[in-house]
Amino acid sequence: MQSYDVVVVGAGPGGEVAAGKLAEAGLSVAIVEGDKVGGECSFYACIPSKALLRPGELLEEVRHVPGAAEAATGSLDVPAVLGHRDELIGHLDDAGQVPWLTDRGVTLVRGWGKLVGERQVAVGDEVLEARKAVILAGGTRAALPDIDGIDDVNPWTNREATTAQEIPASLVIVGAGVVGSEMAQAYVSLGARVTLLAGRGVLPREEDFAGQQVAERLAEQGVDIRTGSRPTAVRRDDSGVTVTLGDGSTVTADQILIATGRTPQAVDLGLEVVGVKSEGFVEVDAHMRVPGQDWLYVIGDLNGRALFTHMAKYQAAIASGEILGKPMVAEHMADGPGAPRVIFTSPQVAAVGHTTTSAEEAGLRVRVVDVGTEANAGGSYSGGGVGTARFLVDDQRNVLVGVTITGTAVAEFLQAATIAIVGEVPVTRLRHAIPSFPTRSELWLYFFNELGI
Repeated sequence: MQSYDVVVVGAGPGGEVAAGKLAEAGLSVAIVEGDKVGGECSFYACIPSKALLRPGELLEEVRHVPGAAEAATGSLDVPAVLGHRDELIGHLDDAGQVPWLTDRGVTLVRGWGKLVGERQVAVGDEVLEARKAVILAGGTRAALPDIDGIDDVNPWTNREATTAQEIPASLVIVGAGVVGSEMAQAYVSLGARVTLLAGRGVLPREEDFAGQQVAERLAEQGVDIRTGSRPTAVRRDDSGVTVTLGDGSTVTADQILIATGRTPQAVDLGLEVVGVKSEGFVEVDAHMRVPGQDWLYVIGDLNGRALFTHMAKYQAAIASGEILGKPMVAEHMADGPGAPRVIFTSPQVAAVGHTTTSAEEAGLRVRVVDVGTEANAGGSYSGGGVGTARFLVDDQRNVLVGVTITGTAVAEFLQAATIAIVGEVPVTRLRHAIPSFPTRSELWLYFFNELGI
């Protein structure tokens, strides 16, 4: 039995950050990984998807700027796009990720880790003992819906879609959340004929105007969006994959991508051995600790609080601080429903905090203020297209509780809104944070004008 201060199970972004912080503080740390160091984000999600999206996004923006538009007469070089994507993900080899851990003195143990007792993790025939704590950072995997024939057609999930070596002539995507919408955008820009089965609509968890604007742009690019009817059966033959919908219509394509959500990888972690439920997301307290188990922490997607890479890293810092006896201030937890998020479609959707719907569900009385993202001097020459910025002001406390911004390259706009919301800065105080002229950040001035301050 090998003994360490802390054993981390899962070397994705959250696990890496936790292991690194603890090792830098002088603790002995082992990290267990059965797949790739760097996790889903580095190889199958955030990094490759943005590599596929960026060329089309950039070309579209250039074509909206007079002078530059005349120079942008060609189409995307698909092999070059895929080649650059492959470089960014290390050709699916995690050798480049490992030194970040080993340089900090973290011991990497390859294999599937599972609890076999209190403070004990088995990896094959080897048992690792954790003197202080165990951190589970196992993440999630793509969820496959209950559709007749789904197991027989070898559907793509995000993993196959973001790492494909060839672009199919046609692609049908089931689900229009983040993965479905982004991959529809990427693949249509790379030359595929895309059908998007949107169910409740495009980006149904975000503000209605955001989903509508993205849907309109996808349709302009040639994506066939079908809403209101769900798939009931799929089959594959020589003509490709045929999807039968609830209304009796069918869609046929060369390939099918399932993008209907994620499911936690809680099974086979040995949670039941220590009296913790082993199905679904694992409950944690504000310090990422499993109730009743003062030595067991769960961070990242596995706890279901906010399924984002940046939130996994944030939670890693919280758990590490607890283990080191240096707890973070927890009065204003930034994960959960208030987590910042960016959807890299065209237009981009950058949001933090509540939407109008979630604010209402939370019982908040908010004032809704909408301004045009591009309706200022900065927007006049940026190459931006349609865009809306929505601000939700809590009438009782006079602070922002939600911001959603759509438009070209608005991802970097989000940090200002995040600071305002997490810091609970009164809007009368924000009024004195003046954006430079001429920048699109002047949308904040238009917001203040609408408030009459």
